[in-house]
Amino acid sequence: MTTAADIMHPGAQWIPATETLDRAAQLMARLNVGALPVSDAAERLCGIVTDRDIVVGCVAKGQDPAKVTCGELCQGTPRWIDANADVSEVLDEMESHQIKRLPVIRDKRLVGMISEADLAQHLSEDQIAGFVEKVYARH
Repeated sequence: MTTAADIMHPGAQWIPATETLDRAAQLMARLNVGALPVSDAAERLCGIVTDRDIVVGCVAKGQDPAKVTCGELCQGTPRWIDANADVSEVLDEMESHQIKRLPVIRDKRLVGMISEADLAQHLSEDQIAGFVEKVYARH
């Protein structure tokens, strides 16, 4: 059985909800990633902030990313998957919520992230095609 831990990119890092978006962008650049899980004070997932969120949700609205926090930008219920979950559960979660990145949690701690690139490296062509159709389908 292939698990979330088998296909994830290990070593993901939290950014605190209280941290500003300019700091989030700097961390993304340093880590060469396009998204960061956002944690509350108890290091629990409270959202995800993406590079696109920063541009569209802050900069394009004339706001200063040095004054807007990650917590202010996060919206909705954060989705995640247990490290031991089967890859079919990973696909179900990502497809049903039309998300492109999924934090992987083990014992209430962040252990990695699954992105489209990770899926492309580990799934069959049919699985990837199904994912793309469901995640990018317009409703």
